[in-house]
Amino acid sequence: MKKIIISLIIILLIVSAGFYFKSNILNIYQGFTKGVEDFQRTEIGQTISEVGKEIFTPAPLNIGGASNKVVLLQSKIIAETNLQRQENGLPALKENAELNAAALAKANDMFQNQYFEHMSPAGVDPGELVLNHGYEYIVAGENLLLGNFASEKEAVQAWMDSPGHRANILNNRFSEIGVAVVKGNYNGKSVWLSVQEFGLPLSTCSGPNVALKNEIEDKKVQLDQMSAQLDLEKNVIDGTNPRSAQYNSLINNYNQLVSQYQSLSLTVKTLISQYNNQINSFNQCVKGS
Repeated sequence: MKKIIISLIIILLIVSAGFYFKSNILNIYQGFTKGVEDFQRTEIGQTISEVGKEIFTPAPLNIGGASNKVVLLQSKIIAETNLQRQENGLPALKENAELNAAALAKANDMFQNQYFEHMSPAGVDPGELVLNHGYEYIVAGENLLLGNFASEKEAVQAWMDSPGHRANILNNRFSEIGVAVVKGNYNGKSVWLSVQEFGLPLSTCSGPNVALKNEIEDKKVQLDQMSAQLDLEKNVIDGTNPRSAQYNSLINNYNQLVSQYQSLSLTVKTLISQYNNQINSFNQCVKGS
């Protein structure tokens, strides 16, 4: 009788252990399922938008003056501009061929279409103008001057006497300049048109790593695929009898895939943090901070 009782106790212990083991596996499965759901709800990351471009355009300056035979030179306009910056403790502006081309196109267009504004009749503003001539910028500015002057110094001084134009000439964010000075007929009078295009090129600030962004996008696709696979495997487990032989194997495979998903998620978050730091650095440079 004692042997029968002992045997029954052993059988009960084995059965109880089996149920405990199954229950433990189920708890692990449910715990990992919650972990995956938490990761899916977690925002992996958002890149920061680039700061918009700035354009400074003080009202065009028409100073009139009687027609004369003075010949004004673009190079001397630049020299006089840089002299003003030097006298105010600022570095000289570097002459830029693309800005020169934009300035000349602007002057010719104003004579051809008989207007004196920053916005052309075709709707092209100074920012679009320099972009059309291949100049990618962070900050840009345009000074316009119409009239007859005795010299390049007088022309630049006319801008310096106007607060808005002076602010462009002495803007410490500008590093490059393009100038055009052209004589022609405007409203039936022979006059000079001078255009200054100022800029801070986009190349001044190092942009975020494109390869890093592509790597993030690729890994996010992998995460989506793994998540879909986890859903499929979860459905299979839910439809499997916990007492069946393959149940434990299904749980193990699921848990391994969850571990891979978690590891890749952490990797992606780290990469996004690196990319966002690059974006932040770029935006701070663009802002001039």
